[in-house]
Amino acid sequence: MALTNEHVMKALSTVQDPDLGRDLVTLGMVKETSCNEGVVQIHVELTTPACPMKDRIRDDIVNAVKQQATSVQADEPTVEVEFSASVRGSENTPLAGVRNVIAVGAGKGGVGKSSVAVNLAVGLARLGARVGLLDGDIYGPSLETMLGLGESTPTARGNMLDPFEVAGIKAMTIARLVDPEKPMIWRGPMAHKAFSQLLMQTTWGELDYLLVDLPPGTGDVPLSLAQQLPITGSVIVCTPQRVAQDDARRAVRMFQQLDVGILGVVENMSWFIGDDGREYDIFGRGGAEAMAAGMNLPFLGAIPMHMKMRVHADEGTPAANYEIDEMITSRLEGLCESLAQQVSIASMSGKMVQPTISVR
Repeated sequence: MALTNEHVMKALSTVQDPDLGRDLVTLGMVKETSCNEGVVQIHVELTTPACPMKDRIRDDIVNAVKQQATSVQADEPTVEVEFSASVRGSENTPLAGVRNVIAVGAGKGGVGKSSVAVNLAVGLARLGARVGLLDGDIYGPSLETMLGLGESTPTARGNMLDPFEVAGIKAMTIARLVDPEKPMIWRGPMAHKAFSQLLMQTTWGELDYLLVDLPPGTGDVPLSLAQQLPITGSVIVCTPQRVAQDDARRAVRMFQQLDVGILGVVENMSWFIGDDGREYDIFGRGGAEAMAAGMNLPFLGAIPMHMKMRVHADEGTPAANYEIDEMITSRLEGLCESLAQQVSIASMSGKMVQPTISVR
């Protein structure tokens, strides 16, 4: 006796997505099955190609199908699982090809928010996702340096800008469109317009993630983003010390007031390893993690201080951060996997919203 598609679907109805806690059939993730001469082929659409549970889901599928074959006394099949993650942006959003918009924010400057945004973008691309990174810090753009765009010449097609392609991601920053020595002495409406043009007039194409590196605080640019796009969620970057936590809490409350979910908190500059090999908790290690726990927010991970990370930022070679040592690589990859996990939960649970703002 051979397995049928009905047998296969019954088996798949027992396989749960580890993050979402629901089976693949109910979630609509099974796109196609076929049974032919002892070979079962299954096409599963994941919430993201960077899904950290892909291997576990594959193993669970294979085991479930083989158990089903045993229960119906069929010959044990060869099971082939194919994964995909198509872009399914809302038709009502100006960025129809972008699946998830993620705001990376902080309550204060100097906590390494841009560094974290770059590491997340590069890391998600390394996991197989299509990633864009927008430098939303109109007044103090830094991605030009961190991504090594200093010699790049911007190009356009009509009124649409072509994004820069570097380190496996697409990127756009206002720093490559203005005189490098010119200060951005702009009032709120001008900053709003500049941000909107960068966001809407860049040819992003199809992306799994568009990360937006916001300026610190709770001003015009975060509000502009919230007004214009359905946001999957936000990432809050914070260093461990109390003064940084206080401002990070305000950033959390701002996003919550806009009905934008918090995907998680990142503790940056968590500790420093000296030449003597000892770990020094310069800013009080664990403070941001404790804040996340106290506010009932996901904690995505902690990143230490490392001199080579500073060198790579200055030289514009962000991919090199993943080659410093095994510990740094593990930390950064774990951070990206945790973010991908939280995005999957948010997008599949229907939490993507386009906020409205009430001024009283």
